[in-house]
Amino acid sequence: MGTVFHLDIVSAEESIYSGPVEFVVAPAQMGEIGVYPRHTPLLTRIKSGMVRIKAQLKDEELIYVSGGMLEVQPDVVTILADTAVRSHDLDEAKAIEAKKAAEEALKNRDSDIDYAKAQAELVEAVAQLAAIDNLRKRKH
Repeated sequence: MGTVFHLDIVSAEESIYSGPVEFVVAPAQMGEIGVYPRHTPLLTRIKSGMVRIKAQLKDEELIYVSGGMLEVQPDVVTILADTAVRSHDLDEAKAIEAKKAAEEALKNRDSDIDYAKAQAELVEAVAQLAAIDNLRKRKH
């Protein structure tokens, strides 16, 4: 029985993480999911939130993801995310700016904007701000 499995986290832009881990916790569509070695195979959508990774002999690592899929195979877990950012690379000022821009776009009903896109951008910004707040709380 193995004590680790291989994890790959890939965004549209780059590979964010690839290596052996003891466990991973991800924000699945219906709630958080924890995956340990020899987990039952599964495929699920993920939502915006933090992925927690525990590699052997290392501190827990956090990666923010939004949208995408999580696939669990016997010895490999793959997260294909629309967006993936290491926790230390999250930019609070940029997230606040994006939130304000999306809120303004939703208030301005006279413009030719894509409301679904503005709403998705608002959800993304709010999720990033929540992740940043959660990181602050974990440090204290």
